[in-house]
Amino acid sequence: MTKQPKFIRSSLFISTGTSASALKGRQSVRATFKLTEQCIDAISIVANQLGIKQKSLFDHLLEDAELLETIARELCENPPLSQDRRQKTYVISRNSLMVINHIAEHYEAPRDSLIELIMQRLLPIIVKEKVRYQRRKEVMPQIEAFFKEGQKKLAELESFLGPKDILTRRFAQAINAHRTVFADIKTLMDKSKSIENFDTSEYTPEKSYKG
Repeated sequence: MTKQPKFIRSSLFISTGTSASALKGRQSVRATFKLTEQCIDAISIVANQLGIKQKSLFDHLLEDAELLETIARELCENPPLSQDRRQKTYVISRNSLMVINHIAEHYEAPRDSLIELIMQRLLPIIVKEKVRYQRRKEVMPQIEAFFKEGQKKLAELESFLGPKDILTRRFAQAINAHRTVFADIKTLMDKSKSIENFDTSEYTPEKSYKG
């Protein structure tokens, strides 16, 4: 199908700024897609690793209308093979939903497959974050040992100086603060565990096409 960027840009009006229409475009709406498990995992992993909402992730990936058109034309020329998918509902902006629906309809491209290909842009981020996670995992024993050593030293001070001694109490404050930070670190690592088992070599949901 011939590229028609002028049609897309003129017929799809997305308001920006602080006008009433722009604010409505930013409103959250629910959208349900049928996606592969790899794609669903990729969205969740990147959002968790970067500490952003999945809505923001969708908005960022769907703001490039020209790229979406390119992907849509590719899907028209090379329809994807059927794959196991499941329904997943996301909260995204009204603007993002409007863009994806408009382009999918205009190019007669499968909307779910369009999402899959867009999300492949997350793969380089996952590869990078997976390396970062492994490095963090390597230093965790050292952090834990440091915390345990502090607890041991606190017990020694309480025994030698007494729990009410000013030095003991000040050191206890430091250990309590360390305990809070250590708990936060463990929570962060637990949230990142899913990236460890994410096989980037298998994340090619739409690379096989019918000839």
